[in-house]
Amino acid sequence: MASIPDSPGQAVLSSTRRIPATAVALAMVVVAIVLLLCLPLTLPVGSMYWDLVVYFDGSQRLLSGQVPSVDFFAPVGALGYALFAAGRTIFPDAQPLLLAQWMLLVVTLPPLVPVLAFVEARARGMAFALLVPFLVFQLLPMNVEQTSNYPSVDGFGLYNRQVTEVLYVLMTALVFERRQRVLAFAIAWCVTALFFLKITGFISAGLLCAFAFLAGRVALRTAIVSLAAFLLVLAAIELGSGLFSAYIGNILQLVALNEGVIATRFLQAASIHFGIFGAGLCLLASVAYAGGRSALAAAGTFLRRPRLPAFAALLDRDMAWLAVALFTGLFFETQNTGGQAFIFLWPLLLHIAVAATGLAPQRAVLVLTLVAATAMPPLVNVLHRFARALVGQLQYVEVPQTHLRSLGAVTQRAEIVERAIAMKAIYASHRGTYAAIADEGYLPGFLLYTDIDYQVTWLLATDEAVSAILAYEAANGVRFETILPLNFVNPFPYLLDRQAPRHVAIGADPSRAVPRPDDETLAAIRDTDLVLYPTCPITTANIELRDLYRSALEGRREIALSPCWTAYLRDPA
Repeated sequence: MASIPDSPGQAVLSSTRRIPATAVALAMVVVAIVLLLCLPLTLPVGSMYWDLVVYFDGSQRLLSGQVPSVDFFAPVGALGYALFAAGRTIFPDAQPLLLAQWMLLVVTLPPLVPVLAFVEARARGMAFALLVPFLVFQLLPMNVEQTSNYPSVDGFGLYNRQVTEVLYVLMTALVFERRQRVLAFAIAWCVTALFFLKITGFISAGLLCAFAFLAGRVALRTAIVSLAAFLLVLAAIELGSGLFSAYIGNILQLVALNEGVIATRFLQAASIHFGIFGAGLCLLASVAYAGGRSALAAAGTFLRRPRLPAFAALLDRDMAWLAVALFTGLFFETQNTGGQAFIFLWPLLLHIAVAATGLAPQRAVLVLTLVAATAMPPLVNVLHRFARALVGQLQYVEVPQTHLRSLGAVTQRAEIVERAIAMKAIYASHRGTYAAIADEGYLPGFLLYTDIDYQVTWLLATDEAVSAILAYEAANGVRFETILPLNFVNPFPYLLDRQAPRHVAIGADPSRAVPRPDDETLAAIRDTDLVLYPTCPITTANIELRDLYRSALEGRREIALSPCWTAYLRDPA
């Protein structure tokens, strides 16, 4: 791979420009973000918006003294919950989806700023070509995939978006940074963050870093320093909380719960993202053809004198980088539902586009066209969907609620809200019908959880549950300090300033993220003051959760707390 071209008069520019323009732009963005997080903003609720509640659950547990993986089973690392907890403390009334999206800047900016400054000192346009797409992906809460025809934002895929945004920063450093000290910091920082965000992101980063090392971009000393810094952080966290070993235990449990045919998942990921991956493969073929002679010459040099520098020179070329990056992106997407797939290719694609200007005109046009075909779909799709959501919201109404706090800072079409209100009443009055559907192993709708009206119904039912809990407590002179719903998410500790029981999984999808309860988990559920069973509608997942914890519910008093919620009460000792 060629180095970044120096612009004319660079010595003069570098001596006079003290504060990089990219750093100024980022500072302005951060100020704007702080101001926006202080405002009572709303966003149009979208498919699987309730995924966001996992952040409320995890952050509430952290703020109450629980340690992820140690005190409760978590499907991913603790960093996202910790950032959200800090954000809630600083901006308690912020729109939560924006807060979850923007708090990651605390992670992405420290390694990105010095790398952009390095690039800007040589080519300011290239630095902004790296910065602008990063800000689009980092700031807009949208996935590449579209799951609803109505304008809305994406409350799901947050873990995956965060991983690809950190991978974007890591790839920028690996492709453009030449200072080994800065590179060591960027690698250690990004790899550590990815480890505590999602383990598949950490593995993906490992693939990229390993290739960069083999290609000679990362010196041996840099690799050792990065690894040592990463291990020191792990050791400190383990000594302080035991989180590392507990997290590894959670990962092994998740692997056991999600055993499947990896080849099938690769095919599925390739088909879902064929527009990007297919164009990337075509670009790979064109880059390989354009650089074929050079690659053959490098291979000949290595075969004649098999030395490490010759091997590194053989690998350090655009075709090899692109092949590894495409495989890494596809690997990461095998474990995902929603996200910003392949956005971390952008820095590499930019480098390929710049290098293509030195090719013959016909080859340059072909390469640049395929670069655009690979890079632009995610950017255009995210921008288009977010702009459509903002325009659509001009005609939306706020979802009615009393007790949802910032979780209820959402809007939607008046017709959808009306339908959600009606469906909540129908679910409550025709419980037997939906119970019969669930008994057959089906949901009321095949894509129930992606339906926006269901997400609004769930919000309305949650608001109803809080009202019912407060009314019951006032009427009976009690207080439920620990609350557990037999549902995917648990918003009640946040909404009522209470506690969630320890040792119970959050993000409770019984098909892939809830291990068999052990004695410790069952004992915690027995000690829980209030267990709630949602019935608007009755679903297979909620039935599975109730069956999973049934032995811990024995001896409890069952009451109809409200039309949409059954309560299992623990009699006072």
